[in-house]
Amino acid sequence: MALTPSFQPDVLEYTAETSDATNTITATPLRKGAAVEISHGEKTVANGTAATWEEGENTLTITVRYGNSTRVYTVVVTHTAA
Repeated sequence: MALTPSFQPDVLEYTAETSDATNTITATPLRKGAAVEISHGEKTVANGTAATWEEGENTLTITVRYGNSTRVYTVVVTHTAA
């Protein structure tokens, strides 16, 4: 599963497509010491673990905190049946 567009720190909205029922979600902060929180709808997903997709659009919210700075990225993952 790849992000569209490719990750750039100043771009906050992405899309991805998958036919898998689950995919491992890993968010690697660019700055050492940054904290990452991943949410799939109302559920928190531990970084580096799998998220389970409903058919259609699924929204991931990735919040990155570093010092007094916070960035929120959104990834809309479209799951299509294989």
